[in-house]
Amino acid sequence: MRRLLVLWDVDYTLIDSNGVGRELYQTVFGEMFGPDMPQPGSMAGRTDRAIVAEVLTLAGVDNPRRHVDAFHRLMAARAPALADRVVERVRVLPGAAEAMAALARLDGLGVVQSLLTGNIRPLAEVKLGPLGLTEHLDLNAGAYGGTHEVRAELVHEARRNASRAYRADFGGDATVIVGDTPLDVEAALATGARAVGVATGAFTVSELAAAGAHAVLPDLADTDLVVTAILGTGADAL
Repeated sequence: MRRLLVLWDVDYTLIDSNGVGRELYQTVFGEMFGPDMPQPGSMAGRTDRAIVAEVLTLAGVDNPRRHVDAFHRLMAARAPALADRVVERVRVLPGAAEAMAALARLDGLGVVQSLLTGNIRPLAEVKLGPLGLTEHLDLNAGAYGGTHEVRAELVHEARRNASRAYRADFGGDATVIVGDTPLDVEAALATGARAVGVATGAFTVSELAAAGAHAVLPDLADTDLVVTAILGTGADAL
């Protein structure tokens, strides 16, 4: 049976995290370097490894990449304490839970769902777990932003993880990337995966289509349309 690996982005695809991630950055930077953390450029679609390197460069830290792993370790240690704030402040985007549940019911199609996110794994888990959004995800089959600065590299990592777990080949369009930024689309196209854009973040339907997404949705609210776009059946939604 041919399996399908569906890799969800987190921020502005499944949830609006309402600044929880930035708060963690501020906390960790404050503990390591002092209170005045410089603000990075857009975080949309970027990995935590790339963002931390930029923040430390802007802060004038010597050899900034040498400190990224330590920064991530402290992020991982502090992330669980954000659970209450996640429940209070983070908003699940319309249709996200329903879409994952619908895919999980397609047992005969061999769908594996996980994450491909710029967040380090502990941050992704605390953003989703308290909201009940990890039930249908195999978090070990995905890839997270602590390992590479380039998002496309995460696709290769997720495929390796999923292939080991499920003894299946997830090459080509057997992997589907669902995300809200052109960088999500770029990562899919660079690795031969199927790209499904969702215009629930800073980028419009037209911008995601222009980036080359195979299908673009205005949001995840129409579960049938989401499943169709992910499976690549019927006419793509543009």
